Amino acid sequence: MSMLDRRLQVLIDEDRWERLERISKRRKVTVSTLVREAIDASLGNDIDQRRDALRSVLAAEPMHVPAPGDLRGELDEMRAGKLG
Repeated sequence: MSMLDRRLQVLIDEDRWERLERISKRRKVTVSTLVREAIDASLGNDIDQRRDALRSVLAAEPMHVPAPGDLRGELDEMRAGKLG
């Protein structure tokens, strides 16, 4: 894990605090660790997003791609407004 160098203050209600304390004691980790884990689980991170994007690309059905010269012609026609 990277060096922790930012402090965050969050106000929560008593019920949430008690749940965090109960789980942290059961798992033998700090409340701060639970909060960091919850952030990671909820927001993910860049590597997870990249991995998901790669999986989507790899799972996509194959598609026809024109030859470079034909593709250039299609792009030129689109730019000229000839294709709908």
